[in-house]
Amino acid sequence: MELTFYTADVFTDKRFCGNQLAVFPNAAGLDAVQMQAIAREFNFSETVFVFEPESDVNTKRLRIYTPGAEVPFAGHPTIGTACVLAASGDIMMSGHEAAIVFEEGVGNVPVTVKKEGERLYAELTTAQAPEFRPCVTDTKHIAAILSLSVSDLAVEGYPLQAVSCGLPFLFVPVRSLQGMQRIRINQSKWDSLLNNEWEQQLYLFTKETVDQNCQFHARMFAFDLGFGEDPATGSAAAAFAGYLSQLATVSDGPICLTVEQGLEMGRPSKLFIRAEKSAGMANVIRVGGNTVLVSQGVLTL
Repeated sequence: MELTFYTADVFTDKRFCGNQLAVFPNAAGLDAVQMQAIAREFNFSETVFVFEPESDVNTKRLRIYTPGAEVPFAGHPTIGTACVLAASGDIMMSGHEAAIVFEEGVGNVPVTVKKEGERLYAELTTAQAPEFRPCVTDTKHIAAILSLSVSDLAVEGYPLQAVSCGLPFLFVPVRSLQGMQRIRINQSKWDSLLNNEWEQQLYLFTKETVDQNCQFHARMFAFDLGFGEDPATGSAAAAFAGYLSQLATVSDGPICLTVEQGLEMGRPSKLFIRAEKSAGMANVIRVGGNTVLVSQGVLTL
């Protein structure tokens, strides 16, 4: 059995930056054990397997695997797969644009994909509104996990909060860019303090940025999913819009942000977030970014 695959770098317009992704455009016949083994073999933060949709009104059905588990939703696989399928001719473009819908574990995810020459861009709309739950609120515990001091996390107006738009994250404010660069994960503290929590992914953010065109600098860690740090996390960016929307300092109206991520890993990424805050809550959350194709190959089973 031979399977064509593509690899791409997502949330970047430069090759060898952004978040790596493997996409199998025709995964018919694969079972869950095989897909997990293939994802472990690639060892990217995610690998996507594309199937025909269950509903004729949708475009494709996606199954998304990290090296350690299947996930119901993820941003860079959704964005990257849309761009890969557009580039390979697996989805029909109307001129330079296509509006498609992916079936994912979280529900139907609408995506707009645009192609201008070699430049590929896609923007997803979340299938799920932000969900909030009680979370770890002891700053001392989180600081211990990050090998930082409590003062590094004391940012007025930005509480610790767990939010999900299909995948849950604990949002942790960091006072400075220098503090972000000093983060060292204490694995034993992580295991003892987060092991039984709903949110086992940490999203760290600061308003200090390297690129002045960005509003936030972020890092994301997800050891429970089979990898450590992620260079670009679209599902977290979507939930971040939900996080910001519940802050009293953010007024009703449009939310438009650019977030930089992955710099500490040598894989700089940019994520574009759009949402509308109404009655104190974000709705119609969109996350977009560029994708660069890197390789095409055949995997033999």
